[in-house]
Amino acid sequence: MTPPENGLITGSDGKIRCWWCGDDEDYLRYHDDEWGRGVTNNFRLFEKICLEGFQAGLSWLTILRKRENFRAAFANFDFNQVANFDDSDVERLVLDAGIVRHRGKILSTINNAHRALDLLTEFDSLHAYFLQFKPTPRKSPLTFARAREFTKTDESAALSKDLKKRGWSFMGPTTCYAFMQAMGLVNDHLVGCHQAP
Repeated sequence: MTPPENGLITGSDGKIRCWWCGDDEDYLRYHDDEWGRGVTNNFRLFEKICLEGFQAGLSWLTILRKRENFRAAFANFDFNQVANFDDSDVERLVLDAGIVRHRGKILSTINNAHRALDLLTEFDSLHAYFLQFKPTPRKSPLTFARAREFTKTDESAALSKDLKKRGWSFMGPTTCYAFMQAMGLVNDHLVGCHQAP
């Protein structure tokens, strides 16, 4: 779908939204109910960061449509359980057609479960850790022209660097920025969108 000049669309319900959700029901719900909204629950944060890693190179809609399968496959992203996955779990997941069967990303999720547990020895919660990378709010509303500048930021690069130093994998600056958008560390709904700050 080619975005309109201002990056906004009007839905059949009359609401103005960011263009990327189009008219797909799954995307509309995600746009309206999740994207850019604050998340503090440890397991939901772990889910979001893992799914952003799985999404690399794919459409987010592909991941969104498989999310329930991912939740079933990865113990609802309870990293206490995922950290105990063994070789037989890896083989089970590689054969699971309901998820993205990328061995490297599966192994990364298990590795990152261990790293999440490590973080909790130092921080009260995953949210407390991620919050230290929250950027200063923008002084002007986010227009479509400006939004194209934000695929990664200094803050997402710093988060990526710190996560990698702590042993996390599949955590590049662009993946980290998408995660920051998804978990509400930034709100990148475009000016004019009914969800804009």
